[in-house]
Amino acid sequence: MPTSNQHSSLLAVKGDASPSDSESSVPSRDPTPLRKTPRSLRPYVYALMAFKHGQSFQRKSSAHRTRRVSEVVQKEGKFAAALTTLYTGIAAAFSDSHTAVVAIAIHDNTYLLDFSVKTIELNGNLKPGEDRIADYVVEELGRYERENLSKFIGAGVPHDLLKRSPKLCSKLWLDLDIVPISITPQVEGHESVLKDASYWELKCIDEQADSMARKCIMHFGPSLAPLQQVGYRGIVEVDSGFQARILSLDDFQGSCAPQTWEAMMKFVHSLKEKGTKIAFFSSTPQGGGVALMRHALVRLARLLKVDLTWYVPKPRPGVFRITKTIHNILQGVAKPTEFISAEDKQVLVSWIEDNAKRYWLSPGGPLRHPAEGGADVIIIDDPQMPGLIPMIKNLTPDRPVLYRSHIQIRSDLANKEGTPQADVWKFLWSNIKRADMFISHPIPAFVPANVPRSKIGTPLQRLPRVYKYPANFNSRLDGLNKDLSDWDQAYYGHLYNEQCHQLRMESRDVIESYAEFRHLLAKHSRFAEAPQLVICGNGSVDDPDGTIIYDQTMSHLESKYPHLLADISVMRLAPNDQLLNTLLSASHIVLQLSTREGFEVKVSEALHKGKPVIATNCGGIPLQVQNNKNGYLVDPGDWSAVAGHLLDLWTDDKLYNKMSAYAKVSVSDEVGTVGNALSWFYLADMWSNGKPLLPNEKWVNDLAREEAGLPYLEGENRLPRF
Repeated sequence: MPTSNQHSSLLAVKGDASPSDSESSVPSRDPTPLRKTPRSLRPYVYALMAFKHGQSFQRKSSAHRTRRVSEVVQKEGKFAAALTTLYTGIAAAFSDSHTAVVAIAIHDNTYLLDFSVKTIELNGNLKPGEDRIADYVVEELGRYERENLSKFIGAGVPHDLLKRSPKLCSKLWLDLDIVPISITPQVEGHESVLKDASYWELKCIDEQADSMARKCIMHFGPSLAPLQQVGYRGIVEVDSGFQARILSLDDFQGSCAPQTWEAMMKFVHSLKEKGTKIAFFSSTPQGGGVALMRHALVRLARLLKVDLTWYVPKPRPGVFRITKTIHNILQGVAKPTEFISAEDKQVLVSWIEDNAKRYWLSPGGPLRHPAEGGADVIIIDDPQMPGLIPMIKNLTPDRPVLYRSHIQIRSDLANKEGTPQADVWKFLWSNIKRADMFISHPIPAFVPANVPRSKIGTPLQRLPRVYKYPANFNSRLDGLNKDLSDWDQAYYGHLYNEQCHQLRMESRDVIESYAEFRHLLAKHSRFAEAPQLVICGNGSVDDPDGTIIYDQTMSHLESKYPHLLADISVMRLAPNDQLLNTLLSASHIVLQLSTREGFEVKVSEALHKGKPVIATNCGGIPLQVQNNKNGYLVDPGDWSAVAGHLLDLWTDDKLYNKMSAYAKVSVSDEVGTVGNALSWFYLADMWSNGKPLLPNEKWVNDLAREEAGLPYLEGENRLPRF
């Protein structure tokens, strides 16, 4: 921080001092002359007065600690590195468009540790798209991390700085894995030294940066992930209340083919011109595929200024156990004798009705008539929420309501009278049948027989119109999927090891397949080292079965394969996208051996990283895995076939490299955020135009591209159609 002498010099500018004569001004204790300095120049003048020759970071890591960490990494691998978590704040002052004084403050959870100040020339020999402030900040912070064995978690950035440095936030996120938090400085409610100057403007540039760091810290929880924000009426305020600015429109546009972006923008312009309001309703704001997709969609829609909101109900004890049992029954993985009681059904009905009446149907709520501020198009996600459909239709019969079915439904059992599946489906269908569209995964067997095929569409099947619509993984640039540097992977890998250690679980480094693979591998004498098996994930907040499955898995391991325990890590992790990203990035081969599955977008996420996938031939997985090209498909339960494919990929480098290279280019835009947005925006635009869709089980993405005048061309990458 500046010394007291430096602070007193901040009030030393005389008259209408320019930056040049401010440097030679004689210090004065009289603050009155500051009134003549233009307010827009004051932070810049203060910065030059206090830091005439700049200020460099002073803190250095202990040479002993650096040596020790290096030795541990060499011995145990990069995941052994223990990095100190830090936060940073950034501030800048401008004299004009030519020069900026940039301050960077370094903070731990409590105190300011270090800071730097430097003058940046903004003009002269600029390359196209160059952002010198962003480049400088990213270089400084990257160097600081390595010199001080640290990992930055978040960065506070003044909102106004984003206009001057438009690439700063996305570079922090993509280059350094730092979550940038956009903060509007609080300038009201403070007594100022001068009546015409704000409290913020009177801060020295390093003080502004320190303030940004302190405010940034408040946006992160104990797991060091941005805090989940659910606001008034249950609206999900993604990205820490919309303040985490991790991506720009340019980033999204670069993540897809030009045709996908152009088609999406056609519907974006139409929706904005009409002022169409879109509302999504699902059961939980985090965990699970639905929540992940909605976070990404809301993030993109907000950047595009499309009026799209997402709501969740207030949780109620016991409800999630009921909804999970409904999922298990529909998927055919519950006990054959397990039914949902009439009392449980009533609990679910009253839960939805209570939330609707208190929050969504009350004046100003999203389910009110559009003329009263309600949404124009409503999308209901999954079996928890269909109770809303009759309420909406009773109030506004002509308002379009689309139902999205995300899970694999055992339609063969749902069609058979007397089964638990038939009972649950009858309960759900009594509400769903009033929707205008039934949107399903592109698997015909997922749609019960009583759903009229005129309503079905895929990746959004039409209810009375069914549309085919696959799941999507978030933007290829989000925490789960973006490229992470070795430095950041080392941080998250160490975090995983720490969580393993807390459970006395073997760190770092399906079970029947792995055991057989190890048996086969032992016969190959030239392969002395075997890969470890990691079974992990962070469950949805509405999934009470996670602990049960974890215990069953560990019991099976301990009783049948105790000799493999040292090489198998089974973990339920706290929500942390980059931690899962790191484990996926560090993997060699990925297994997805579900016996029942909707689409399972983790398969596409693994392929996107160039990881060959061995998966079961069930649900939507065969749409993603091209057998013998980017992985292998096996029958559910055929663990010996899995073991054989594992052996081939582990021992044959040529085969592995060929599959890995193809995997990277085999993922379609349809399972990315822009492709997902294209389909939703198309549906919202068509329905808001009063044009009911009759897809005859066509893919929504195909319909959207055709409507935009950009139909798929021969050879263009897309999921297989059936």
